[in-house]
Amino acid sequence: MSQPKTNQSYDVVIVGAGAAGIGCGVVLKELGLERFTVLDRHQVGASFSRWPKEMHLITPSFPSHGFGLLALNAVTLKTSPAIAFRQEHVTGQQYAIYLQTIADHFELPVQTEVDVQSVDPLPQGGFTLHTSRGEISTQFVIWAAGEYQYPKLNPFPGAEHCLHNSQIQSWTELEGDEFIIIGGYESGMDASANLVAMGKKVGVLDRSNAWVDPDPDPSISLSPYTLQRLKYVYISGRLDLVGNAPIEEVKPIPGGYAVYSEYQKWMTTHPPILCTGFDTSLKQISPLFDWSKGYAALTENDESTLTPGLFVSGPSVRHGDLIFCFIYKFRQRFAVIANAIAQRLNIDPTPLEAYRQAGLFLDDLSCCDNDCVC
Repeated sequence: MSQPKTNQSYDVVIVGAGAAGIGCGVVLKELGLERFTVLDRHQVGASFSRWPKEMHLITPSFPSHGFGLLALNAVTLKTSPAIAFRQEHVTGQQYAIYLQTIADHFELPVQTEVDVQSVDPLPQGGFTLHTSRGEISTQFVIWAAGEYQYPKLNPFPGAEHCLHNSQIQSWTELEGDEFIIIGGYESGMDASANLVAMGKKVGVLDRSNAWVDPDPDPSISLSPYTLQRLKYVYISGRLDLVGNAPIEEVKPIPGGYAVYSEYQKWMTTHPPILCTGFDTSLKQISPLFDWSKGYAALTENDESTLTPGLFVSGPSVRHGDLIFCFIYKFRQRFAVIANAIAQRLNIDPTPLEAYRQAGLFLDDLSCCDNDCVC
């Protein structure tokens, strides 16, 4: 290993400067913690800034905080992307600007262009982070690196012939009139809605039938915003939805590509578009977690059950059937993590009461229920 360019020491290191990392950073700042930093391999909000230009957040932003209801996409108190951009569903690029504005306003100690290559727990407690700028030591790590930078590029043989939606800067850059989209959850529906709106003909192939799933939890079924968009583009006659079609292979053929499920075959002249989701960034440090249930096991404080002092914030947080994959969900755990760290550092947690009063201190998961009576 090359000699480190820096040798830093902190109480807390947050890995990732997206919604979770910036949100956690603000809470630590309001606790009065001084020896912490936020690291990002790119820039603040980099994942959001790389969304296709036409992609918007599916959760609405509304300036309701004056009446005790924080805007769903806000990561800290008394802020709203809706006010900043006068828009209900902001784009990824706009949301990245919102996060940078938050970081600037709270003077968060963000270090950009720092790639965390490994996290090593120490026998006596604490961690050494090996980064592109050298070694960093810390008592606690909050892993908030998200998922968007880790697209599932190889879900089946021949996927290398496809184009993942995360590789597209704008849907206007795609030439052609007909496209096949593999994957019918949010990103697939967003891609189809944009392409159909541009006059293209689109076929969506999905392993299930995401567009008819009645589950009230948008972590599982499509959001109301997406269903509304889908309704408008479907009546155009240029959208074909094919469910129960798990794709097994894509092969190049003369003049285009063939897409195969077990019993069906589709032809397209353009590379199929993969909307097959993303992997968790926790795979980078997978030995530090228990994966026996198929996801990273966490304590009631969102701390690794295998590695004390390693916390997780963001869309990879899961407790049984509760999936915290949206901002309005995982932001409710920022104060839970901060409270656990404050207790161990003997810091007064009183500032966190403002989060509890705002409904952003979710330490009782038994109250989470998506059931709807009508």
